[in-house]
Amino acid sequence: MSPLSSLALAGLLLALAACATAPAPAPDLTPPPPRPYDAKTQLEYGAPRPPRS
Repeated sequence: MSPLSSLALAGLLLALAACATAPAPAPDLTPPPPRPYDAKTQLEYGAPRPPRS
């Protein structure tokens, strides 16, 4: 096998190996938990309303 063809074959194998890696994990799309009402938030937006039942 000529050096050029063996180099091309090695490049092809490296390209295939690079594509065969594991995919990245999916991003976490859950929203963050609500923040507790502190004194500043209560002054700016008012006291939190009690949940309706």
